[in-house]
Amino acid sequence: MKKIFFLLLLLFSFEIIQAQDVLLSDNAEISVLTVGPGTELNDAFGHSGFRIKDPSRGLDVVYGYGEYDFDSPNFYLKFAQGKLNYLISKTEFNRFYQVYIYYNRSIKAQVLNLSQAEKQKLYDFLVNNYKPENRRYLYEFFFDNCATKIKDVTNLAVNNTITFNKPKDFKDATFRTLIYGKVNKNSWGSFGIDLALGSVIDRQATPEEHMFLPENIYKFFEVATIGNGNKPLVKQNHLLYNRKKIIKSESFTTSPIFVFSLIGLFILFITFKDYKNNTRSNWIDVTLFITTGLLGILILLLWFATDHTGTHQNYNLLWAFVLNIFVIGQLFKKTPSAWFVKYLKLLVILLCLLILHWLIGVQVFSIALIPLLVALFIRYVFLIKYFNRS
Repeated sequence: MKKIFFLLLLLFSFEIIQAQDVLLSDNAEISVLTVGPGTELNDAFGHSGFRIKDPSRGLDVVYGYGEYDFDSPNFYLKFAQGKLNYLISKTEFNRFYQVYIYYNRSIKAQVLNLSQAEKQKLYDFLVNNYKPENRRYLYEFFFDNCATKIKDVTNLAVNNTITFNKPKDFKDATFRTLIYGKVNKNSWGSFGIDLALGSVIDRQATPEEHMFLPENIYKFFEVATIGNGNKPLVKQNHLLYNRKKIIKSESFTTSPIFVFSLIGLFILFITFKDYKNNTRSNWIDVTLFITTGLLGILILLLWFATDHTGTHQNYNLLWAFVLNIFVIGQLFKKTPSAWFVKYLKLLVILLCLLILHWLIGVQVFSIALIPLLVALFIRYVFLIKYFNRS
């Protein structure tokens, strides 16, 4: 009995010690860390995290959201479908700091102006959220990412009493415009974004929706207040690491505009040559119809077969037309069916509709597409005239 009693006493003492470890001291500080962008597309938008610093408890850790769960079954398929669960991470601050210094990414800290009870509530939430059964969550780039989690968890700690005021440099913008602020328009990353994401990101974002970007979390938190008074959300801020200036060597000759200009000029050259010789280079038409058709299928899959909200209502389908892949057989006929000429006229009309959508702001398309769209338009007009003469 004595052994059992002693064992129970040890277990009870261990539980008390664990509970005491979770209790923050009066010296504890909770900061929001904002990490600047890196050099790759996946880190071009920056990162956010919570730093829990309590010297009295020997505690200095960073919690962040948006870590890949590489152990998830069918990782790449789930990633493509928008069904991949991401993780909350926990890292010792020194390691966190050294990693981002190594990659030359700036680190700014904002010490939150919280009461002891609010600090404890925020910390307890993170500790509970980090438990294996709670770590996973369905990531969404615009509305549930590493930055929006910071806003939501902080608001939860103060019973949803934060007032987010507009920063002095605030400007109304669409989601796509906000992305352009972080990614060069004439880059392959930007081209991929403009191809994959639809018109839903061309609506104007509300001020609070601007906070899907870590840098905007920093700006909005700087002027936010808590409760009915004028108590600032941020008590003080620190620049922990200032990124060293680097000279980017971007070559225009490998940029999307240059590449698609070459492709467009090549299509125009072949078209002009065919026009002069009264012939038709079938191989280029087959290539164009296969390429645009396959891209159209990809865009349709992103729209209807995934959970990605940003890929909906994508009018890139007006030039990457799905049906092109199914009418290729007509290109091998000396005299195609009568309906095929009408189909080609439809392709011309769709290109005109695309330009209209662009002009009135329904959807913004990649500027790199301009030379390709011009070449497609002229090629389709040539094919209409060619088959009408046949």
